[in-house]
Amino acid sequence: MQYGWSQFAAASLRSALVQSRPDSIWLIPHEWAIFPLHCIFSRLNQSSLNVPIHVTLQDFPDSQQRQRLLGVEVTRKMASLQKTLYQFATTCDATSLPMLQELQRRTGRLGEQMLHAGLENEDFYFLEKTVPDLSLRPSLRIAYAGTIVVEEEFKAFIQILETLRYSFSSRLELCFWSAHSYRGRPWFNPSWMKELGHLPEHDLRIALRDLDWGFIPMSTNDDDPRYNRFSFPTKFITYLAAGLPILSFGHPESSLMKLTCPYQLGARFFSKDEMRAKMTTNFLQNPLMKRLVRPEIVRCSRDWFDACRTRSQLWRSAGWLTRQA
Repeated sequence: MQYGWSQFAAASLRSALVQSRPDSIWLIPHEWAIFPLHCIFSRLNQSSLNVPIHVTLQDFPDSQQRQRLLGVEVTRKMASLQKTLYQFATTCDATSLPMLQELQRRTGRLGEQMLHAGLENEDFYFLEKTVPDLSLRPSLRIAYAGTIVVEEEFKAFIQILETLRYSFSSRLELCFWSAHSYRGRPWFNPSWMKELGHLPEHDLRIALRDLDWGFIPMSTNDDDPRYNRFSFPTKFITYLAAGLPILSFGHPESSLMKLTCPYQLGARFFSKDEMRAKMTTNFLQNPLMKRLVRPEIVRCSRDWFDACRTRSQLWRSAGWLTRQA
């Protein structure tokens, strides 16, 4: 991949650039794509292209998970080339605030903004103009959207719910929306867990509005800091858009827990013992919770995840508005 495929990929991309003659180029250097992108867009070759280049970093490639899959030497090389692409791009941004700060420390360059998924105007209209339904429901429904990355933390959550579910006044349901199936896992209990498939983002946000909570775990022992501290879970933004109170579980230095600190969005747990002590039937079944957290959801979303503002900032920083005009 590094010495064979990347050369063919670079040649193919060069040919596409010659044919399309773009006014600007937006790169997202991720995993194996880093090698051909660096081959074409390294500092040495940028001057010959004479095209503005915008770089967005979503994940660092040298996390322990990637090292186990691809090898330490390869992922370190990826990280080095990725840093170079970021450092010498015309404009740049990254997917979380800690990542922007780490890149500034390593490259001396601060990106234009945190670029992530966001809430559209219709999402803000729903949050600001509608009142949460507080009528009694036949079941208490907790959402999990996406891939389970930290399964030990997820299993701890399941174990706590198993001890509580018989004391709920309504039926407990844990609902999965994912491209992956977890039905074969030893902890999966079909009597109170449901797999609902993979939905487009817009449809998922609509479906989640009928649920009561969203759950997000990150590693509590910080054993993979390159992922835990710098990557940011998109499901957090999806839960915000749906107006769900959020159960956040992770290490204090994780990107998730640091961003949620200034906001009252539900509940935050830093350890299994703390989660076991705080998660009670009365707390989870509080009918006022969705109404109580709604102003904080709007505040957090306006502060960091306003899609229209993010797009405008991206277009301005990359100079696309000027060229379009």
